[in-house]
Amino acid sequence: MANQQNTAETLARTPLYQQGIELQARFTNFGGWEMPVQYSGITREHEAVRNAAGMFDISHMGKFSLEGKNLIAQLQGLVPSDLSRLQPGQAQYTVLLNPQAGIIDDIIVYYQGEDSTGTQQVFIIVNAATTAKDKAWFLQHLDPNEIKFQDLSPEKVLIAVQGPKAINYLQPFVTEDLQPIKAFGHRQVTILGKLAFIARTGYTGEDGFEVLLDPDVGVELWRSLVDAGVVPCGLGARDTLRLEAAMALYSQDIDDTITPLEAGLGWLVHLDTKGDFIGRDVLQQQKAAGVQRRLVGIQTQGRNIARHGYPILADGRLVGEVTSGTLSPTLGYPVALAYVPTQFSKVGQQLAVEIRGKAYPAVVVKRPFYKSKSKG
Repeated sequence: MANQQNTAETLARTPLYQQGIELQARFTNFGGWEMPVQYSGITREHEAVRNAAGMFDISHMGKFSLEGKNLIAQLQGLVPSDLSRLQPGQAQYTVLLNPQAGIIDDIIVYYQGEDSTGTQQVFIIVNAATTAKDKAWFLQHLDPNEIKFQDLSPEKVLIAVQGPKAINYLQPFVTEDLQPIKAFGHRQVTILGKLAFIARTGYTGEDGFEVLLDPDVGVELWRSLVDAGVVPCGLGARDTLRLEAAMALYSQDIDDTITPLEAGLGWLVHLDTKGDFIGRDVLQQQKAAGVQRRLVGIQTQGRNIARHGYPILADGRLVGEVTSGTLSPTLGYPVALAYVPTQFSKVGQQLAVEIRGKAYPAVVVKRPFYKSKSKG
């Protein structure tokens, strides 16, 4: 099914929408897209990814193809990470920054290499709700005389196959050997006889792959994986999985008012190895003086779930706010992310979360809450 444009009357749909209908998925409005929130149940889907393999339709994500002789040098000015270190077939998770070093979006940059003419090729995945904003930002800051920019967002299917057994389920449909692809590695492969792009990336804290295909072969692969026993998963399980792994969700845990140093993403900021970029001055100042707030992991007692927007208290006074929270299906207790002043951010710090007018004990814990033993 072709994508539908988002209007007041209808939500956009991915080419795999009909597969969700056939599998009796429950749908929700997610950033203007009609997306499956669950198929067989969030807990079952979550456990499938942690123990075997699950798959997600993430075709709503923004997909940009860029090429040009000075491409990496121009992209260097838009992100705090040193992209010049990338070798062909490697990727970098990073962030687009505004002049205040606020996070416009978190993205993955896949460097595909340089051809005989010196033209560099890059593929970039961005968040669905920020696709238009990100596209405008790239077009504003990249030289149109040097860089060719293509928006592939409406034209491709993107499937995430995640879990410790993801490679076992996916390999039979791929001509090339997937094992040599390392974490954040990527390459062109042949899937069901058609060319496709595959990367060893994901948003679940588990090993797995994200596969970019034409719609017809995407539908065929989805159906083949369902028949092979891979569990279809919706946005509900995607959220509990990423939160256990303490992966930030854009517009909740990070946004354009928060810097990567405040968000615990300092490992993306390479001040010592690269030149100027948008927001650099602010990050240099923050690094020198220290940040005033930090994103921390929170564990509450019992089964009291600290949800998005709930107040964080210290000694009875308001000091912060929960950005994401859930009852962890893997761990069996509630976990959350929250911004608090730096003086309250150390592991072991006793806090409280206000839930429906009552304060419940909470403690700052190490992130991630869960770490996979099988991630390759």
